[in-house]
Amino acid sequence: MKHREHRLGVSKNTLVTRNLVIEPNESERIEEAVYDIDQLYGMDEVSYEGKHRHIRLAYDASRLCIDDVEKILESHGVDISSSRWNRFKEEYYRFVDQNIKDNAKKEPWSCH
Repeated sequence: MKHREHRLGVSKNTLVTRNLVIEPNESERIEEAVYDIDQLYGMDEVSYEGKHRHIRLAYDASRLCIDDVEKILESHGVDISSSRWNRFKEEYYRFVDQNIKDNAKKEPWSCH
């Protein structure tokens, strides 16, 4: 198993990966949005696959959530696909991100 260094602000315990399909758009807008997303504190990795219109993200869910990424995409005029599957994934990502963020704030306890 490879040891991989993560970027500043990313904990391997709360690292999540996400895949989003976006609507067709100008490549300049998408590249600018990907660049801005990559600058977020807590973002480990972001890439765009033009052939399938996938944005792949890896970030620390205790610091970021899918809504932060969506705000940047909206500001650049890049829309996320409104397919049923993509909407389901977004809601699931939102739920898991919030759960991780809530659990990161709690102090673990034990009876022992």
